[in-house]
Amino acid sequence: MSMRIIDISSAVDASGWEPDEVRHEVLSPRDGAVHMSEEMRRHFGVEFDPDELPDGEFLSLDRLTLTSHTGTHIDAPSHYGSRAHYGDGRPRNIDELPLDWFYGPGLLLDLTGCEGPTAGAGDLEKELARIGRVPEPGTIVLLRTGAFERVGTERYFTDFTGLDGPAVNLLLDHGVRVIGTDAFSLDAPFGAVIRRYRETGDRSVLWPAHVTGRQREYCQIERLGNLAALPGCDGFHVACFPVKIAGAGAGWARAVAFVDE
Repeated sequence: MSMRIIDISSAVDASGWEPDEVRHEVLSPRDGAVHMSEEMRRHFGVEFDPDELPDGEFLSLDRLTLTSHTGTHIDAPSHYGSRAHYGDGRPRNIDELPLDWFYGPGLLLDLTGCEGPTAGAGDLEKELARIGRVPEPGTIVLLRTGAFERVGTERYFTDFTGLDGPAVNLLLDHGVRVIGTDAFSLDAPFGAVIRRYRETGDRSVLWPAHVTGRQREYCQIERLGNLAALPGCDGFHVACFPVKIAGAGAGWARAVAFVDE
């Protein structure tokens, strides 16, 4: 049996529009030679002329300034708040989570037909009924909202569909620990959230998908990509191991799907 690997990540791309600026400085192999020479002298007292290197070059180097929520990334429980209402009350950071959370059978839910900025439990139940499946414990649920088509533009951050609290709880009730989306956020767009709050005065509408993580321990994969390339709603496994950043509330991930053929 052969296996096909599908990349379901979006890139860290400094050329695209981001509300938090991404800076990417590329040092050429020649720049790397000069940098190495200066660092060796400064830190280790070793003098070395970069011109003695073959072609006067060493190795290229990339310097990046960005948040841990740029590109495809996984939100840890500590991202949702400083206190948890479960366990010992301390939400775990990204480097503390069990790796087996981030590999498992995938289930793709299509939310591209949802009207408005928020999908509720009823929308998820309708989609689960359509595909004739419910997630089993350990399933990694992926939400295709269509937002990936707007990656790199300002609209990617304003036009997408998120989940409300009951929708998140519905998935967690099935034993799901990781929920992914191709959108900027698992919650509705910031503007929609604030408008709803001003209309209702109800604090429960303020980023409910994230705030649910204060009550129940789970992770989000945000800013996935290429979900349209998956072969169907199931029949694949997902791997999305987060980068091990000590004490961080999120970590970048190269999310991929494995499809047996």
